Parts: sequence; C-alpha cells; structure tokens
Amino acid sequence: MRIVIQRVSSASVTIGGNVKSAIGKGYLILMGVEESDSESDAEWLVKKVVGLRVFDDENGVMNLNIGQVGGEILVVSQFTLFASTKKGNRPSWLRAARHEISVPLYEFFCRRLKEEMGRKVGTGEFGADMKVLLVNDGPVTICIDTKNKE
Repeated sequence: MRIVIQRVSSASVTIGGNVKSAIGKGYLILMGVEESDSESDAEWLVKKVVGLRVFDDENGVMNLNIGQVGGEILVVSQFTLFASTKKGNRPSWLRAARHEISVPLYEFFCRRLKEEMGRKVGTGEFGADMKVLLVNDGPVTICIDTKNKE
C-alpha cells in the first residue's frame, strides 16, 4: 500500500457536483493498493497515520499527532499512485490491485482509522470521477509505502 498524506487546513471531495465529504484541519490521504497488499499492511499504515507528529506544538515545532490537535481525516482511493512510467509516456497500471482486492482493503483502512481516531473519517467513492479540493497547510506532504517498513 502506498499513501500520500497532506496536512490540510481544509479538504473536500465532490462527485457529480455534490460534496461527498469535507473536513477542516487534518489530513487528506491519497491511497493506492497493489495486488500483494493485506490487512496487516493497512494496520501498519493506520498506526503510522495516527502516530505521525506533523502538527505544531506551542513552540512551533512539529511535535503533535492528529489526535492531539483534534484533526479530521479524508481518505481518497487513488490507483494512479502505482503508475509505472518506465516505458514510453503512457503510464502502466499493472501494479495497482484489482477492485476485489483494493475495495475491501480501502474500506478496512478507513474503518480502522475511524476506530483508532474515535471519530468519523471522510471518504471519496471508489472508482468515481472525483474532484478533490484542498488547502495544503505548510505545505506538508509525506509519502509512506508499506514495502519500505524497514
């Protein structure tokens, strides 16, 4: 699994002209799943996301996690995180998982985040044409891949 976390002041997902989810201060997480991913990968990522200390403390140092600042989370599926551009100019999506693997893992990840945070987690709609709007705070953008745990 691969995620891109963006610390945001606000973020939203619009589908067909209707806002599906919107958050204030927190994380917009773009999530890609590949064939070899499992629930244990999702669990590892949940712990990383919840524990990540990228919010400023009283001294202006990035030392607080999302729970400590009462932040919100919006998770958007994005298979394009596994684009391969090695050959030519048209990306290949061969590493991206099929729906029967990626949908349950996306849903599991969102459910586990909700349980760990003790609050609602906003989502997009898997496979939909989504318009994502965000105000990146910092900017702070962090990429985490479960294949790089060590």
